[in-house]
Amino acid sequence: MRRIQPGLRGWVNNHCGLIRWAGVVAIAAALAACSSAKPAAQGAGPEGAGTGLGENNMGAAGGGSLSQFQRGSLGAPGSGGPLTDIHFDYDDFTIRPQDGEILRNNAKWLSDHGNTRVQVEGHTDERGSEEYNLALGAKRAQAAKDYLTTLGVSSDRISTISYGKELPLCTEHDEDCWAQNRRDHFVVQGGQ
Repeated sequence: MRRIQPGLRGWVNNHCGLIRWAGVVAIAAALAACSSAKPAAQGAGPEGAGTGLGENNMGAAGGGSLSQFQRGSLGAPGSGGPLTDIHFDYDDFTIRPQDGEILRNNAKWLSDHGNTRVQVEGHTDERGSEEYNLALGAKRAQAAKDYLTTLGVSSDRISTISYGKELPLCTEHDEDCWAQNRRDHFVVQGGQ
């Protein structure tokens, strides 16, 4: 606590520093508690038994793009899971005709596996600002979700997330590489 003189009213005690310090300690304690908590293993019981969803009910590869990136396996052969990615034209979030067939196959798989959920990840190439690409990735993920719901997949089984340009499959700076990164990736999650 330190004494300050705010002007005409004389000397006062400043409690803001003490309050700020207490807030920092509380946040640090909360973060430490969150990082030490281990999630319960999924798929160990009857829900995950026999689904073929692998580690943490996240497909054969064991997770979405972020977890694959953290393990260094993003884009590795066989890391796609049971659903196929779709791709987009530059600066666009329209479902292309060739990707409509892929989405129909994905919808059929989801219909055949009614106890599963899917997260649609929207990705972009490296061009443009971070904010713009996050918004474009969100529009791409939403476009795929909307398409899947028109094919009969319940919208409450589909979640979306945008990674923008943060998790590229390819890091070269040419059109072939950028085309690989403009995608929606589908991550299967076990039944709830």
